[in-house]
Amino acid sequence: MSVRELVVLGTASQVPTKERAHHGALLRFDDEAILLDPGEGTQRQLLLAGISVTSLTRVCITHAHGDHCLGLPGVIQRCSLDGRTIPLTVHFPVEAAPFVDRLRHAASFREVTPIELRPTGPGVVATTERLTIRADALSHSLPTLGWRFDEPDAWRLLPDRAAAVGLHGPARSELLREGRVRVGNRTVTVEEVSVPRPGQSVAFVMDTRWCDGAVALAQGVDLLVVEATFLESERDLAEDAGHLTAAQAAQLGADAGARRVVLTHLSQRYPDPAGHLAEARAAAPELDLVVATDLQRIPLPARHRP
Repeated sequence: MSVRELVVLGTASQVPTKERAHHGALLRFDDEAILLDPGEGTQRQLLLAGISVTSLTRVCITHAHGDHCLGLPGVIQRCSLDGRTIPLTVHFPVEAAPFVDRLRHAASFREVTPIELRPTGPGVVATTERLTIRADALSHSLPTLGWRFDEPDAWRLLPDRAAAVGLHGPARSELLREGRVRVGNRTVTVEEVSVPRPGQSVAFVMDTRWCDGAVALAQGVDLLVVEATFLESERDLAEDAGHLTAAQAAQLGADAGARRVVLTHLSQRYPDPAGHLAEARAAAPELDLVVATDLQRIPLPARHRP
């Protein structure tokens, strides 16, 4: 059975608290397990969440601030310790390459797992059977990329229509794969017996002011994971530091038509996240909104059905 969910590893920003570990998350999307911004302590948070490092398919890092990448050495070394021989790909901004390379070799260990470092700029960075992975530039104090994960659109077979034209068994899979199939003395097309099935999408927007890149990444996604470091009372500080407020994060999701919005990366100055929830709901009352807590599992919304 496929699983599509966000596993929240940590929800703090620059400084962790007793209740909130350094920022980090894991996107589970069928056979993909994508580690996002592994902050300090990520290896332990994965353990607490019941996630093995050997299951990771790739790592995506937004920028080179420590709360977004200091957990990388532990994850890399744990992969080798556990005997993983499948390569692990790490995506990150080109400008972060010197820092990521030092993290890659932060301490001595017996290397077993091949690590593929992939510095990148904005644009499509990878295409898998399930997902297209795209980066876009954000506005922070360091060069920063946000990430978007898009499933291709496909078709949903309607069993009654398929049965009516004599389409059964393996022929159904062939039709969805090839777009047409011979049944008896005629060709059946996928449009005859199916309806469009829109792909699902997730955006990950961390450490940024309001900017075009954030808007583009969030547009129409099923799940938007977005920083909400400050409250509106510190709006000027947020702008100077290159961050969003809870109200701005909620407004971004609402304006973009995101179906579910997860707020995370909260400053240590706010011991109680109730203020973030209240502010975000006031800014976007109709939004499906979650203020994340450590080790929370948040499912993608159910797929749209035409």
